[in-house]
Order: sequence, then structure tokens, then C-alpha cells
Amino acid sequence: MLGWPIKTRTSSKMPSTARDHARICRGCWDQMRVPIPIRGPLAFPFRVCGITRSKMNPNICTICERSFSFVKKQRHISATVTILFADIRGYTHLSERINPVVLSEIVSLFQDQCAQAIWNNDGIVNKQMGDGLMAIFNFPIKIAHHASAAVQAALDIQRHCTAALNDLASRQGEPAADGVGVGVGVHTGLVEIGEFSTFRSEFTAIGGAVNLTARLESQAAAGEILVSAAAAAQAADLVAGAQTRSLSLKGIEHPVTAHVLGKGH
Repeated sequence: MLGWPIKTRTSSKMPSTARDHARICRGCWDQMRVPIPIRGPLAFPFRVCGITRSKMNPNICTICERSFSFVKKQRHISATVTILFADIRGYTHLSERINPVVLSEIVSLFQDQCAQAIWNNDGIVNKQMGDGLMAIFNFPIKIAHHASAAVQAALDIQRHCTAALNDLASRQGEPAADGVGVGVGVHTGLVEIGEFSTFRSEFTAIGGAVNLTARLESQAAAGEILVSAAAAAQAADLVAGAQTRSLSLKGIEHPVTAHVLGKGH
């Protein structure tokens, strides 16, 4: 991963060992108040037992990632979170015209840059889907202003990731004007979080809020962030002055108002 410093939002009640590059798992601390070492010498016995830093976020551990039922004492819970979906725009066009090795470099760059932006704002990369991903804010790391954290992550993605993707595409003879970039959707709502498969132990989020976020992302052009009214209401400072757009989304009965950040913002 690229080496940007990982910033964290921490409670004054959190042990000092859990600040910055957290020395204890922030998820286990926030969810159970259990200090599981993930950095430093105390983490070695845990690594021997297979408890390491999670790929979802390096400040949580594989207990959070793979042992949801153990952590929460139930298969799933209801929680209010903010969901972020991001996807490369122009990917299909690129895949038909450039070398597969270069295409894989583009995907790797996208995933790495997005992950860093999400981690910098205390979110987790819950799913990676080739040229897209899904992130969750406010679980397992608790964030008081999770909508703002997600919108800031989206802005960071557009600032860092889109420019890098366009630069790489241009060096391959694909100008930025061809629509290479990233589309992002952000929405806050109630979801079910838990383990929903007997074959995969990692937790995820499901529900209408997840579906709506995915639909928002699908409507975002390269360089755009579409923020739902629910998320915008909790991140007013970041969406101030943004234009709104009424969208008819597949599977959503009523039109959805989205705040548009990015190109024209």
C-alpha cells in the first residue's frame, strides 16, 4: 500500500496504545473493550495464534474480521452506518484497448488509493470487486461523525485516485477526456451487519441502505460523488453549496435526491 500516514479518530477514553498506528485493535476495543495487541512485541503471541491485522483496515484485527458472532454474541445486528461504493469509470473501454498487465496496474492503483483514503478516515474496505469496492464507516470502529468521515474519504479518493488513474491512462494513449475516473456513492442508513454465509466467515452489511448506495454510485459520472440526503444532513459542512440531482434509481420506488460533489463542485 502507498505510504500515506494513517490518521485515526480516537476517544479520550481509548488507551494511548490505540492511537495513530493503533497498537491494539480498535474494533475489539470499541465493540468489547478488549485490548488485543496488533503491533509491538505483545502482538507476537497473537500472530503465532493467527490473530493479525485485518486486510479490511490495519487498525483492526482478524478477530473483528472473521469472528463476528464471537465479538457480538449473535449472528447479526442492526446498526446505523455510512456506506461508500466506488467504481472505476471507463474501465470496460480501457479493458478492450490496453494491455492486461497495464489494466491490472490500474486496478491495483485504484484499490490501493481507495483503501488508503478509507483507512485515513477510520472506515473499512469490506468488499473488493475488481474495479469496484464497498466500504463501511462506524463498524467495527465507532465514529461519531461517520457520514462526514465517509464523504471526506470520497473527496480524498477523487483528489488522489482519479488524478493517478488519468495519468496512467494518458501514458497509455488514453486521454482523461475519454472518461477514465472514479464514481462514488455515499449513503447513511440502517443496515444488518453480520455473517450471512456458512462458507465465508467475514462479516458484511446488507439491506436497503446498501442497495441504495450501490445505485447512487452507478449513476455517478467519472469524477463525481453522489451523496444521499441522509448522509448530506450529517455532513453539511462538506456538502455546503453542492448542487442536487433528482434520480430515478432501479429498485427504488421514489425519486432520490443526491448532492453532487466533484466535477462542478
